Amino acid sequence: MSSRNSFTKSIGEYSYVFVFLAIFAIFAFVSNGLTTNGVMNIFRHSAVIGIMGIGMGLVCLVGEIDLSVGSMLAMVSGFSVCIYNLTGSIILTLIFALLFGALCGLINGFFVGYVKMPAFIVTLATMLIYRSFAQYFCQVFPKTILGGGSSVYRINSKLESYRSLYNFGNGKISVVPIVGIVLILIVILFTYITTSTKFGKKIYAIGSNRKGAGMAGINTELTTVKIFVICGFLVGISSFMWIAMNASSDPATTGKSYEMYAIASAVLGGISMSGGKGKNLGVLFGAMSYTVIDKIIVALKMDSLINDAIKGIILILVIAIQILGPQLKNKLGRN
Repeated sequence: MSSRNSFTKSIGEYSYVFVFLAIFAIFAFVSNGLTTNGVMNIFRHSAVIGIMGIGMGLVCLVGEIDLSVGSMLAMVSGFSVCIYNLTGSIILTLIFALLFGALCGLINGFFVGYVKMPAFIVTLATMLIYRSFAQYFCQVFPKTILGGGSSVYRINSKLESYRSLYNFGNGKISVVPIVGIVLILIVILFTYITTSTKFGKKIYAIGSNRKGAGMAGINTELTTVKIFVICGFLVGISSFMWIAMNASSDPATTGKSYEMYAIASAVLGGISMSGGKGKNLGVLFGAMSYTVIDKIIVALKMDSLINDAIKGIILILVIAIQILGPQLKNKLGRN
């Protein structure tokens, strides 16, 4: 009986794998045939959302939420384009994106961690602020910095290092997209951090019982700030990848609804919105699941306008299962 319970528990813990496999099986059935490039493109198209989802997953693990990551992506990627056009340096652009993203996360974390404002309110406000700044400065900066555009931040393709930047965003190692490899490496790193370090244990302790974690000597305020900084840092990575892949950033549309996709990737990957439960590894499968859903919609030639409705329905179902599953299990156990 004990081995059976252990098997059932394992299935429950890694349900995100089975969800992905089920969705992928549907994709394989409705598509005209799977190709190596088609499968590998799942990694490429999941990279930006997946990395943002890792940050969102950490925020959710401490029982918080960050609604600003989509707007942060627009602002950080847009300003990073300007830095690249000014310097022509890929390294300086990457450093700027990482530090600027971390700064945006620090602002969120300060108000949530130390001022004790609700994360929903803080990040809702910064969502508006970051998007507004991205749009405003796109009208104010000189066109030479904007890459010649007036409403879009555009990479200057005449710069000597442009080809290297393009190859990073669109190149492959063997058949695997480089950005997909970056995603996998980040998933491995943060899976290790959350499962095998003291910092990871603090994250779960705060998410499970914030007051109890504080009484146990954990600095809950500082740890919360660190989590938001890491989330912003990961948005910085995503922003750099975005401009490398697209060579531009539209302040009006870049990252639009991505906060919802990042949350959905985390939740679909098994991370509880109430905090303290789930694994960062699941975010990889959650992000890929959403990418495959997009491909299924394309394969079925459905109206693209129904895309978000389908994703919203799936998100509601997954959260409902998270909430009702344990309740049903307890009732059956009592019976």
